[in-house]
Amino acid sequence: MNKTPTKNKPAARKSAKRVPSSIEINRRREWRLDLPLAAKIEGKLPFGKKFREATKLENISSGGAYFCMDSGVVVGSKLDLIIELPRKLTDGKKMRMRLGGITVRLEKPDKKTKKQGVAVRFHKDFKVISEKKKK
Repeated sequence: MNKTPTKNKPAARKSAKRVPSSIEINRRREWRLDLPLAAKIEGKLPFGKKFREATKLENISSGGAYFCMDSGVVVGSKLDLIIELPRKLTDGKKMRMRLGGITVRLEKPDKKTKKQGVAVRFHKDFKVISEKKKK
């Protein structure tokens, strides 16, 4: 009887679990909160001209924020964000928080508004500013 060697069958592949397309995976380090907070952005443009622009944050986390603006910053720009804190969080007092950060991502400008999406990573330092009542 002539025996031919049998080929080893490869082990059955375990099917990889696929995530349904309706579920979005968050790969960020921190959870972002969709909070439309009023803010002023201050910084310098690539050729050194200072600017200040009002905007609304689209989202924020402990490590950064995303917003739209039209000042023409570049990746690596140092920015200061002055964020108006909701009065619900400050016992009715008008308070702001000043955060420094660096631009880490830019989106293409919107065709209609010409505003550009900007992602900023915060520095560790921040300052809470309370406005004193005028007499």
